[in-house]
Amino acid sequence: MKKIRAAVIGVGYLGRFHAQKYAVMDDVDLVGVIDINAERAKEIAQEVNSSAHTDLSSLIDTLDAVSIAVPTSSHAEVSIPLLEKGIHVLLEKPISAHIHEAQQIIDAATRGNAILQIGHLERFNPALLKLADDIKQPMFIEGHRISPFKERGIDVDVILDIMIHDIDIILSLVRSPIASVEAVGVPVLTGDVDIANARIRFESGCIANITASRVSADVMRKIRIFQSNSYISIDFAKASVDIYTLNEEKQIGHSHLAMSESDALGAEIRSFIDCIRNGSAVMVDGMAGLKAIEVAHTIKASMVVPKR
Repeated sequence: MKKIRAAVIGVGYLGRFHAQKYAVMDDVDLVGVIDINAERAKEIAQEVNSSAHTDLSSLIDTLDAVSIAVPTSSHAEVSIPLLEKGIHVLLEKPISAHIHEAQQIIDAATRGNAILQIGHLERFNPALLKLADDIKQPMFIEGHRISPFKERGIDVDVILDIMIHDIDIILSLVRSPIASVEAVGVPVLTGDVDIANARIRFESGCIANITASRVSADVMRKIRIFQSNSYISIDFAKASVDIYTLNEEKQIGHSHLAMSESDALGAEIRSFIDCIRNGSAVMVDGMAGLKAIEVAHTIKASMVVPKR
């Protein structure tokens, strides 16, 4: 079997993990890691037994695929030339901070006949995958995604940094146009909004209430889904699920599912490589990434930000 020749562009916190996953895949040849910080590139290259580079010039003509984990503000600049050249791209979320750039990235993939997958990692969480057939018509969804402050990711606000995960998940579960959005946000430690709440009403009648914070003391990644005769609680951090159902005798049943230790990033990259080999559709394509940031911008446009 011919190996897929891959590289990772941007080997900071997230990019390092991408490089580690590629390095142990039997059908992938991790030919290089690229970072503008030469010392960081060298450090990660040694760790994964690959070559270190500060630009793509010496590798670009040999590559089949790349993971891009650079700051969001550079997504379009880095990904578009590669996609136009026919190199398949796994682009970390969000697809871009700007709607017009997201469309340009999608158009570049079309021109180059290249696969574009957006790194909405939670779609590969085993808890969500396990329930794909059980979530049929949600009527109320409540999401909480909170974490302590970290320096990485602060080139965008908390909506594009953290809330975007739950926006993408909810859009994958509720196949209905949005009727209205109400939101509030507060800057705390940065110049952008660091904690936000959004209430999304869909034309189907479903309501989604989402809270995201990057200035909390604790970590929480939970979604609760209410639909006819059932309530489903998913803890993404613990990969566990609680399901409460009402039977014909009006009795409430409870089942708890504990997923085995998950490797969502490994599953995401494995799926990306398999789609390249098989020519199949990716789970989270460019249009899914675009729809998520369109909703994010709708939330931002409707947001009330209290004055300091």
